Amino acid sequence: MKTPYFMIDEQKLINNLEQAKKLKQLSGVKLVLALKCFSTWGVFDVMKPYLDGTTSSGPFEVRLGAEKFGGETHAYSVGYSQEDVEEVLQYCNKIIFNSVSQLQANRHLADGKASVGLRLNPGISCAGQDLADPARQYSRLGVQENLLIDELFDDLDGAMFHMNCENKSADAFIALLDSISERFGRYLEKLDWVSLGGGVFFTWPDYELEKLAAALKIFAERFDVQLYLEPGEAIITQTTDLAVTVVDIVENGIKTAIVDSATEAHRLDTLIYNEPATISEASEKGNHQYVIGSCSCLAGDQFCVANFEQPLAIGQKLHIADSAGYTMVKLNWFNGLRMPSIYCRRIDGAVEKLNEFTYQDFESSLSRFLIS
Repeated sequence: MKTPYFMIDEQKLINNLEQAKKLKQLSGVKLVLALKCFSTWGVFDVMKPYLDGTTSSGPFEVRLGAEKFGGETHAYSVGYSQEDVEEVLQYCNKIIFNSVSQLQANRHLADGKASVGLRLNPGISCAGQDLADPARQYSRLGVQENLLIDELFDDLDGAMFHMNCENKSADAFIALLDSISERFGRYLEKLDWVSLGGGVFFTWPDYELEKLAAALKIFAERFDVQLYLEPGEAIITQTTDLAVTVVDIVENGIKTAIVDSATEAHRLDTLIYNEPATISEASEKGNHQYVIGSCSCLAGDQFCVANFEQPLAIGQKLHIADSAGYTMVKLNWFNGLRMPSIYCRRIDGAVEKLNEFTYQDFESSLSRFLIS
């Protein structure tokens, strides 16, 4: 197979989904896949038996979730136009507004079509990066506590909190849950459902899943609500590699292996969050150090610095691990680089091609002459 390409491992995906199934059984929580993290619908059939539906951050995601996944379809956006609301109401079961003004302007459009919720900002969070922190200073995400009044909840069905980003600690999450119970409890008692958002990394090694499940169950019973979580990374973590090939090796103080891929185009979060990628073939004990550099023209575009037990060679294939979440959804055509194909290795060992991209996809991405 010609690099670059993504390879999804179905067995690894199922391993994560089994953990999700256990959490559901122990807690009663429903799980809806966050399409902003992962939208590769070629493996949705694997996920459907384990998850309850999808949650979205824009109109096209809502439609994709309804048409390709089914189950419950939750629609949320930081800012809807009236046209957006009318469009997503054709597909969603629940619609969540980001502000009181958005709710007041569009609430009537949802009557008889979808359950209505409001995003609340608890002002606290567990997020390692300020860029991804929903409770960061001057956050525009959700309604602040001081702006809430009891009457606002008389005409609401649900609420959504999103306050985590890769939270790997059950205790840290439970502390947030306790704060929400204490400060927002009188509002939650009026509701039918509450979403606690995503970013809860319950598939992380040694995560105390039973402790999380118990806390969720107590919360749901206390306020008599159906709880939802919106996992993304937790479902697809460690399931997918990005395969690349070394096309050149240059040296300027340190050896750089240039590969036929780029963080700017194919693994954007590596660049945005300055989080080095992991190369499966690397070894901490290795004495041969290389920068794994991209083939884009951006000077600082590199995947990581890694050590290897043997020198790298032109033509050698490398695998960039954990390349599913917030990766395929952010692919772009920077520099006109070849877009990675997408494959899935099924349980029986067969490799299925889910998608490949051509020059015509690049050509039509920004301009197209339409016949009127």
